[in-house]
Order: sequence, then structure tokens, then C-alpha cells
Amino acid sequence: MLEDISGEQIKEQFKSNKTLRMVTMIVGGLIVLALAYFAYRQFMWKPANEKSKDAYWAGLNYADKDSTDLAIDELKVQVKKYDGKIGGEVSQFVLARQLMNAGEFENAIKELNSVDLEDTYVQVMAIGLKADAYSELENYAEAAKLYKEAAGLNVNEMTTPMYLMKAGLCLEEINNFENATECYKEIQSDYPTFASQKTIEKYIARTENKTTK
Repeated sequence: MLEDISGEQIKEQFKSNKTLRMVTMIVGGLIVLALAYFAYRQFMWKPANEKSKDAYWAGLNYADKDSTDLAIDELKVQVKKYDGKIGGEVSQFVLARQLMNAGEFENAIKELNSVDLEDTYVQVMAIGLKADAYSELENYAEAAKLYKEAAGLNVNEMTTPMYLMKAGLCLEEINNFENATECYKEIQSDYPTFASQKTIEKYIARTENKTTK
């Protein structure tokens, strides 16, 4: 009966019960951690995250002026400063793009491996850009795999057929004509506008011809 238990009795039980003391300390510690995390997210991370969203503009301005080296230097600073925040992740994607322009394909891949965004469109573009880097390094098997991953991540009329096309071309490079044909036929059946732009029939005819030989 709760009303019969005095404050002194509770104190005595707490002193004599080691398990109760330990559980109380653990629960109390977890509450403190939860409150600290909430305060960090609310008063430090959120403002910094909002501020980070403009981080990559200076780098983009250099890139627009064809100052690739200056863009890379600026973006590296922003990536380090805003790591884990939206602006930092986008800066890392833009940095990888500039590294590609500089011919630093392996370094671009390293940056892209760390890009983590909830924005599906940017994530698709990051995977596609990584595939571009592998293609430049003539690792066509890895490039094709990544192009197909990008094509399927956010199915739409623009990026999906574009990456299927690139996957098909890479598969041709490694003589995988059957899977290349599948990519081209998927474009033909599901993305007729893109197919007509690329006159997809000639690609299908080419790979089917090589498959039957």
C-alpha cells in the first residue's frame, strides 16, 4: 500500500538494495543522455545544419568560372567543416564532381563513398557519378553494376533510362551483350521518348547480333 510507505523507508530500501541503486543510476544516466542529445539537436545541430545548406555555393562559383583547383580547395574546407550535415554532404558530392574534372577518379570515388543524404535524387546522382568514375578507370563491370543501381533507386523518365543506357554501353565493353540487350530493351519498352532520342533499335540490333554469333 503506497500511502503507508514513508520517504524514509524508501531511502532505507534504496541504501540497502544494490540492484535498485544500480537500476536507478542507469535509468538516470540514460535520461541525462537523452536530454543532452535533444539539447544538442535542438540548439546546436539544427542551426549548424541550416547554416551548412549554403556551404557549397562558393565552391560552385569557382567551378562555374572553370577554377577547378580553387573549387576543390574551397569544397574540401566545407566538407570538413560540415561533415554529417546536409551542406557538408552536398559539398562532398560537388567536390567529387570537381575531382572528376581534374582527372582524379579514385579520389572522387573515395568522396562519393562517404556521401549520405536522405535526398533520393542527389543520392541517385552520387551513385551515377561513382559509376562514371569507374567507367573512366575502365572498370566497366563495376560501372555497369552501379549504373543499374542508380537506374533502379528512383525510377523516373530522366535518370532511369539515362543510366540504363550507360549500363548497356559498359556491358558491351565487357562483351556481356545479353545483359546489354536487356538494358536497351527496357528503355525501348518503358521509356519511348528517351528510346527515340537514342534510336535505341540500332543498339538492340548490334548487341543481339553479337549474342547470336
